[in-house]
Amino acid sequence: MNLNQNKNDETKVDKNNTEIKVDDTFKNKIDDNENLNIETDINEKLLLKSSYYYNLPEELIAQTPVEPRDSSRLLVYNRKTGKIEHKIFHNIIDYLNKGDVLVVNNTKVLPARLYGFKDTGAKIECLLQKRINLYDWEVIAKPAKRLIAGTKISFSENLCAEVLEKGEYGSFKIRFNFNGVFEERLSEVGNVPLPPYIHEKLKNKERYQTVYSKIEGSSAAPTAGLHFTTDLLNKIKEKGIEIVEVLLHVGLGTFRPVKEDNILNHEMHSEYIEMSQENADILNRAKKENRRIIAVGTTSIRVLESSANEQGIIEAKKCETNIFIYPSYKFKVIDAVITNFHLPESTLIMLVSAFAGYENTMNLYNVAVKEKYRFFSFGDAMFIQ
Repeated sequence: MNLNQNKNDETKVDKNNTEIKVDDTFKNKIDDNENLNIETDINEKLLLKSSYYYNLPEELIAQTPVEPRDSSRLLVYNRKTGKIEHKIFHNIIDYLNKGDVLVVNNTKVLPARLYGFKDTGAKIECLLQKRINLYDWEVIAKPAKRLIAGTKISFSENLCAEVLEKGEYGSFKIRFNFNGVFEERLSEVGNVPLPPYIHEKLKNKERYQTVYSKIEGSSAAPTAGLHFTTDLLNKIKEKGIEIVEVLLHVGLGTFRPVKEDNILNHEMHSEYIEMSQENADILNRAKKENRRIIAVGTTSIRVLESSANEQGIIEAKKCETNIFIYPSYKFKVIDAVITNFHLPESTLIMLVSAFAGYENTMNLYNVAVKEKYRFFSFGDAMFIQ
């Protein structure tokens, strides 16, 4: 590699010794995306997907949820002091102060995984991603090579679909035909859409829902919220902590893998969010009174940051967001976050790195591996304050 090349035409080498061009194009992308609030002096290393890789032994990937919910482990990190503590999740109440506002995502997971058959008898798997209208959905389907526009899929006597068009990365737009109410037909044949790294069957389907889930629409759970029990939430309220519910329907925007070596070339799919005027008022009042806003999970963070204007004032929203948060995004709303441990090289670990700091985040993950924390959806949690 030529070390004397032009400053605006630099290259970096990832873990596979692949040269990746890192140039000034990220500045143009920032200008084009109002949702991004990025400093232009970002360390170019942090634009490389490979920078967010860490080694995770397979045995640390949680296959089943713990009982009770709040008996999972909790790694507590103080950004000001650098102190790391190892606790149990029900200890979270000891780190919450009277006047804090806890923000949760009240989305409910659909039985979004469907198995059907083509007219030829070939088996097709569909994962619902986003509802477009009463009949049309964006889905991920496999095997994708067997599907073209016009392909018909039968899921039951009362539910079938036709492929309308093919998208990228195994996504398709399909149109359902059903008898009666769609949600009822879906509940008859749909399955819990557990992530592919979970291989054990879930005994209780409600364990992939938060205790405060209300509005159906997600194809994956907002997993940081899985640790809360009704009793723990009641104790939190009794301590004088407000709980605010927002909505983000989890889909491709949350868990689609990053394919590009330069993360600025990653396309975030949009997801539907809601922020009510009542809750916006509660949050704005808390900010004005210097009370902490604590987000439960990365989905709550994305709602909060998408709902705030450039002055940090939260506004009522019912819209799609494709906000992509990575170092060095300037947070406008949140003061602390409760989050699970995320996949290497995912947009979620990039988001956490933006909040806790890149080096701090990678160190926390290495500590969690060393201490044998459980990772991913049914794994343990972190509280970063």
